[in-house]
Amino acid sequence: MNASHLKDRIRAGIVTPDSKRDYVQSLFGRIAGRYDLTNDVISAGLHRRWKRLVLELADVRPEHVVLDLAAGTGDLALRAARKRTAGLLIAGDLTVEMMRHGRTRGGADAVSWLACDAMRLPLADASVDRVVIGYGLRNFPDLDQSIGEIRRVTRPGGRVVSLDFGRAEPEWLDRTYVSYLEVSTSVAGWLLHRDVESYRYIPESLRTYPAQRGVAELMQRHGFVHCGSVDLLFGTMAVNFADVPA
Repeated sequence: MNASHLKDRIRAGIVTPDSKRDYVQSLFGRIAGRYDLTNDVISAGLHRRWKRLVLELADVRPEHVVLDLAAGTGDLALRAARKRTAGLLIAGDLTVEMMRHGRTRGGADAVSWLACDAMRLPLADASVDRVVIGYGLRNFPDLDQSIGEIRRVTRPGGRVVSLDFGRAEPEWLDRTYVSYLEVSTSVAGWLLHRDVESYRYIPESLRTYPAQRGVAELMQRHGFVHCGSVDLLFGTMAVNFADVPA
C-alpha cells in the first residue's frame, strides 16, 4: 500500500466518532504486546521523564482517588503505585488487550483495572481527585464529549494532567516535525510490528487534534480553571493541566 492510500485509509477510519472508536480499539489491540517498547524507541526513552512530570504536576496525595484514563498498559498508574502516593489507583482503557498486557507488569495488583469508554465513563459524579492521561486525548473519538465526562467525574478541587503530542511553533518547524513523524513512525511500525499503519496513525491523528492550546480552551469551556500547558521539545510534546474549582 503506497503512502497516499495509507493516509486515505487512516483518515477514513477516524472520520466519525463511532468509526474512530472502532479504529483506535482495533489498532491498539494489535500493538499491545510491544506498545511500551515502541514508546521507548520513538521517544528515545524521553517519555519516562515526561510521565514523571505528569505525576509531579498532578500532586497526588495518599487520600486521593486517581484515574489513569486511556491507560493502555497502565504506565502512569503503575508509576504512581510504586510511589505509594494514592489511596486508590484506577487504570481505565477502551482496549482490553492493552490492559491484559498491563496486568502482567510489576505492581499491577496495586491497580484497579477498568474497561471503559472515555465518552461514557462508568464512574459517579465527582468521584475522583486526579485524572492523569498519557497519549490519550488525541485518540478519544469525541474530544469535547470526553473532556465533559472528565469534568463530570472529577471532584471540586481536583486536577487533570495530560501528556500528548503537540504542535510546534513556528509553522516551518511544525511542518518539519510532522514530516519527520511520517517517516519515523512508519519505520518504527514496520520494524517493531511489521505494520506501517499502526504508528503512521500518529501524524494523521494530529491533523484533527487541537493540540495544547486548543485543549486548554476546551477545558476552560467545560468549567475547568487554571488551564494551561507546558511545551516540551519546542512544543512537539506538551503537558496540559487544569483544575476543577474548589
